[in-house]
Amino acid sequence: MATTFAQQGVGKHQGFEYSRTGNPTRNALEECLAALEDAKHCLAFSSGLGAETTLMLLLNPGDHVVYMEDVYGGTFRLFDKVLKRFGLTFSAVDAADVDAVEKSITPKTRMVWLESPTNPLLRVVDIDAVSEVAHSHGAMVCVDNTFATPYLQQPLHLGADVVVHSSTKYIGGHSDVVGGAIMTSSDELEKQLRFHQNAVGAVPSPFDCWLLLRGVKTLALRVERQSMNAMEVASALQGNTAVKRVFYPGLENHPNRSVAARQMRMFGGMVSFELADEATAFRTLERLRIFALAESLGAVESLAEHPARMTHASIPAQERQRSGVGDGLIRLSIGVEDVADLIADLESALS
Repeated sequence: MATTFAQQGVGKHQGFEYSRTGNPTRNALEECLAALEDAKHCLAFSSGLGAETTLMLLLNPGDHVVYMEDVYGGTFRLFDKVLKRFGLTFSAVDAADVDAVEKSITPKTRMVWLESPTNPLLRVVDIDAVSEVAHSHGAMVCVDNTFATPYLQQPLHLGADVVVHSSTKYIGGHSDVVGGAIMTSSDELEKQLRFHQNAVGAVPSPFDCWLLLRGVKTLALRVERQSMNAMEVASALQGNTAVKRVFYPGLENHPNRSVAARQMRMFGGMVSFELADEATAFRTLERLRIFALAESLGAVESLAEHPARMTHASIPAQERQRSGVGDGLIRLSIGVEDVADLIADLESALS
């Protein structure tokens, strides 16, 4: 927990001076997460948005970013409400359509920002194909891999240059620590990011790093169980007459199921579904007993939320509707509970 470290002489130390710059426990976490993503480097941050902000500070005024339109609300808020004020420009696109990505790239495009599966509509992007297009135009590719986790998907092997995580979610896995991470195998990017990590200072405490290291120990066990549960929950919801549509990459009717099957080990623990309207969604959420009504995701307990009013409320209504995030949409983070209990809870709430 030390914030400063005794030095043997001026400029003579054992690798650590001050904990914003570097800390032994943070180093251990960074080495662990780099290994999980099969990356050469990892940098840990105090939150997922702290990681994203630090990464985006590598860009310059006038640079252009193409991003997946169905993106986490906090990422949209960072892009649209904060970074635009500093001269960056952004274009939202359905990155599941590789041609649409290429058409959105301009001579000033420096980055293509992806999520796969996306939050909250579980769209799947062909990371390899999009990376090939982006690189042909000199743009780097960043993938938010929070939903998939390193256990299910490794975007650096699919052509991405950078991976970001909200380690609050599946990596921590217990709803008790906030964190973020950036992984890359580029020495030049790591050098720039390391400078900005120290200069900007959005670093995690040693205790937060220790909690994340504890969470990693059960990552594979948790994600396997969550993925299996999610598959059964999605199938049950698909057969419920109150449900208009289910969003889950493992379902046969998912438009990019074959891409998900190629890129991912399993289909993940996130499921979204659409009901008739907002009032029906609210009523359903109020009736749930096992699922907690709460933001965040990826922990051992099952959570349910209303994206339009909660996690994605910062996105203007017109923009939400355009990308498909309707008022009747509910997003589920499936936990490790008995799946029959989860299904019974949903069916009871929906009846």
